[in-house]
Amino acid sequence: MTTTRNERTVLRGFATVNYWTDNQDAASRWYADLLGVEPYFVRDGYVEFRIGDSQDELGIIDRRFAPPGQPTEPGGAIMHWHVDDVHGTYQDLLGWGASPYQPPTAHGDSGFVTASVVDPFGNVLGVMYNPHYVEVLAARG
Repeated sequence: MTTTRNERTVLRGFATVNYWTDNQDAASRWYADLLGVEPYFVRDGYVEFRIGDSQDELGIIDRRFAPPGQPTEPGGAIMHWHVDDVHGTYQDLLGWGASPYQPPTAHGDSGFVTASVVDPFGNVLGVMYNPHYVEVLAARG
């Protein structure tokens, strides 16, 4: 069977990552304090922050809206946010009450470094220094 790419299915970029919580108010406050910004969108069971160079969206959702079978333990795919200092950010996140998940880890010798923590609400929060991200941002001017 031969399949061709359809323009409708091209992944164009990160839009929103959602984290689940059993304590909406506490999670929203924790992220607002951590990020230094208030959510731009708030409604019952959902808040959303726009952060970073591209105003990427981080949604905090009350677990009562989770799809059936949604795991409650940390794990699965990890979305990494670019940071300039992985080691320092990792330590800062631990100081904010997150738990270690993956310590800072270099991937080869080209500058890629990742780390991740579990936020106080059970979500894996990944951080990464990504030279490609820096190059793309610089090319934008």
